[in-house]
Amino acid sequence: MKVKLIRGEWHRERSRRPFCNMSLNVNILLCLFLCGEVPGIQSFESVPWLPCQLVDERVTFNDEGHAETEYQHREAGLQFGHQGDSALNPNTITFLVTGSKVDMRKYIEGVVEHQLQCEIRRYSIEGLQMRWPGLGAQEHDIWFTCTLRHTDGVFVITSFLRHTPATPTPGQAHYRNWAAIADREALTTSTVMLVLTRSPSVRVGLVKQQSLHCQFDVDHKAANLTVEWRLQRRGERTTLFSHSSRSGQTEGGGVSLNGIGRGDASLTLPLTKQSSEGTYICLVSVPPLFGSHDITLHIMEPPRVSLNVDSTISLVDRGEQKVVCEAEGYYPLDVEMEWFREPSGGGGGLLPEKLDTVLYSSHRYHQDGTYSLSAFFLLHASLHDSGSKYFCRVSHSSQRMPIRKSFTLIVTEYDSWNSALWLFFGFGSILVMVAVLFVMLPRLSSARKANQDRAHGT
Repeated sequence: MKVKLIRGEWHRERSRRPFCNMSLNVNILLCLFLCGEVPGIQSFESVPWLPCQLVDERVTFNDEGHAETEYQHREAGLQFGHQGDSALNPNTITFLVTGSKVDMRKYIEGVVEHQLQCEIRRYSIEGLQMRWPGLGAQEHDIWFTCTLRHTDGVFVITSFLRHTPATPTPGQAHYRNWAAIADREALTTSTVMLVLTRSPSVRVGLVKQQSLHCQFDVDHKAANLTVEWRLQRRGERTTLFSHSSRSGQTEGGGVSLNGIGRGDASLTLPLTKQSSEGTYICLVSVPPLFGSHDITLHIMEPPRVSLNVDSTISLVDRGEQKVVCEAEGYYPLDVEMEWFREPSGGGGGLLPEKLDTVLYSSHRYHQDGTYSLSAFFLLHASLHDSGSKYFCRVSHSSQRMPIRKSFTLIVTEYDSWNSALWLFFGFGSILVMVAVLFVMLPRLSSARKANQDRAHGT
């Protein structure tokens, strides 16, 4: 794959090639290691070789003096061993990672075959030409980053590889003067620092306690270590925490200073709210190296779904009832609510029928930051619908599968004879009451007048 960067504009020609040209024996060996079929291999720390891609760069300048970077994906491999070891796969570029206090393999967890992606890139220390404080480092060292990524988002590990060239060239650590790497070249390197996270993407509900994982390792006791946490949200960047081991100055909170001493820079957030959502950036720097990982935090609250009816509704033929499906307490706003009808028996491979007479309320916002929505329709009962199942289906980004709530409709036949009989008795009762009143009212009136006359006579 080649990529050109011209003033921030990316032009891509995607053509990822599988590692089909690699030695078959090496691939078989790697699979056996990952599958645990090699006797004596207990963990990933014993794996001697990993397939990678080197994202190589070639920088040129156009007629206007603007830098143009061409990216090329090349087959490569990480080989773990000792200086002077022969390449296990001589057909690709080999990055021989020799002994160091920092071993990226011990941080790899939960990986099976095809779940690990490895990418190597050049790393420029432009403006920070200085000797790495670790053992054996030189001022003219060349730097690379190696990123190991779990395809299911379990972790991301970025390691810094230091390479001392046999024939140093002034300025070759600068991106403008990078030396070419031959197709089958072997580069001896050492891992001097790594930064990793086991929470590259986090989904959490409202009013929850959440920790964002960030860990680092350095090949020496760093006298000039800086740890920072930043939050990027809606185009604004805020510094949440900063600590310098050299000055001893600390700003912000949420990170344990004792933890930093052990290589743990994890951030504990206050109880989550809507404004907690965003991209959190963990930065660890030991000059001239700066490592960082972005952690995306998504606030997710699943809806509570309910119906205003029981699991069975009994209506007479031509009866009506309003049926409401309520989704409450969800976040974010986007939700999909639908009503369906399954014919009685559900046989014959008939698909549920989506109702097109459904009406919706407006989204209702609650003080806790969540939303509610109602979907309702007027159910007209008919005999041929008896036994049919109606269900409300609610889809939301917080749920992998939609939520369903249903009821079964039972329709009984409309009894016209009973209705007529009830009408007759009802009408007869009214006539009797009218007759009684007609007879009784004159008598009551006469008695009332007699009482008044006696009252006047006395």
